[in-house]
Amino acid sequence: MDVAVVGAGIAGLGLAVLLARRGRESFVVLERGDDVGGTWRDNRYPGVACDVPSHLYSYSFAPRADWSRVFAPGAEVQEYLRATARAAGVRPWFGAEVTDARWDEDAGCWHVTSRRGPVRARVLVLAGGRLSDPRLPDVEGLDAFGGPVFHSARWDPSVDLAGKRVGVVGTGASAVQLVPELARTAGRVVVFQRSAPYVVPRQDRAYSDAERAAFRADPQLVRRLREEQFAQMERGHAARRLVRPDVEALRERALAHLAAQVPDARLRALLTPDHEVGCKRVLLSDEFYPALGEPHVDLEPAALQRLEPGAAVSAAGRRFGLDVLVLATGFRSTRPLWAQRVRGRRSTLAEHWRDGMTAHASTVVHGFPNMFVLDGPNASLGHNSAVHVIESQFGYVLGALDHLAGRAGALEVSERAEREYTREIDERARSTVWLRGGCTSWYVDARSGRLTLLWPGTATEFRERNGVFDPAPFAA
Repeated sequence: MDVAVVGAGIAGLGLAVLLARRGRESFVVLERGDDVGGTWRDNRYPGVACDVPSHLYSYSFAPRADWSRVFAPGAEVQEYLRATARAAGVRPWFGAEVTDARWDEDAGCWHVTSRRGPVRARVLVLAGGRLSDPRLPDVEGLDAFGGPVFHSARWDPSVDLAGKRVGVVGTGASAVQLVPELARTAGRVVVFQRSAPYVVPRQDRAYSDAERAAFRADPQLVRRLREEQFAQMERGHAARRLVRPDVEALRERALAHLAAQVPDARLRALLTPDHEVGCKRVLLSDEFYPALGEPHVDLEPAALQRLEPGAAVSAAGRRFGLDVLVLATGFRSTRPLWAQRVRGRRSTLAEHWRDGMTAHASTVVHGFPNMFVLDGPNASLGHNSAVHVIESQFGYVLGALDHLAGRAGALEVSERAEREYTREIDERARSTVWLRGGCTSWYVDARSGRLTLLWPGTATEFRERNGVFDPAPFAA
């Protein structure tokens, strides 16, 4: 093959669609799951939905006119990705988990071993994503609990929660969607909160039949809506740079939402964050706070410490009888497991990233010729749609493929280029809320203290900086 793409989530699938439309390169998509969609395939918990406006979250080159809501339910996003793959004729190898990928210097290609068989490809594209491997807490007694225990991204629909005592560990993006749904079903809900998040109004609504008809009739209307939504979200970056009055306005919006929805002073105090707004992911919900105020829902302002048969004990020593435990504890985002399986000229990718993820242009890594990483080091956003950044990377990768066409040899970015780009990222990150906001977040590498997940600038700046392939930083 010319190109092997690992992963059929938004990044891998989108690149495959563009490759199929080009018709220039042979390619294969290796997907460990049984369907496309990545995180939208895996996350099926009650209430799962997109927290970026639907029209902005979809591909610009494959827009959908008839989204049902401003913020689409997860199943609708998943069906959109399926339909996009079908329309482009993209058929991934499902069940093809990659167990090993090695650069062959003599042959000038990648040898990729998957559970569906081996592949040789001149170019390797890693699109494993940031939200693919659940992070499980190191909790004493996990095996002794006795009842069902599962991560929110591995939801078990066979477990009947009606009338049950359900514990939820975490108060992040998944939990704020899940807890209100559990409150409608379970007999009792206990939410273990290590750190209170900032929550702003979601303001979701269904699109009317007339709006959807107008979108279908006029593609330019969809394009203009995307541009308006993008510009509005782009303005949110000023708060992440701690620019005043932007950061104060965002903080006050969140605290006013808290005050309006939580009349109980004690509960409101427990839900008041102790860090600056934007340091962690700012969450969107109109239902989370009211759910916590229900008489059968308890907020435990402490981490889960240990499990006992039929019970959970918090770090504050309080014991709660439970029948089911849901772990809404996030993902292994800064230390991806798949990096251990990729070996370049001198080391594995995990070894190269021992001090935190790095890449030139957030896409190419020294020592790993003809390899591109999508949605990897500093290639996500804390204020806007990640799809914009991913599409910028598509432009970079396709430009590199054009550069490689008809040429012998391999493309390897220089060590100096990667080092200087990393230094630039670190310098820009120092003044952002993610490093100065007084919190611990999944955006920052725990070992090095570096901001390795997010791009520290605007989405517009990312495309200007990294949306076009430049051969100059590559070794001869």
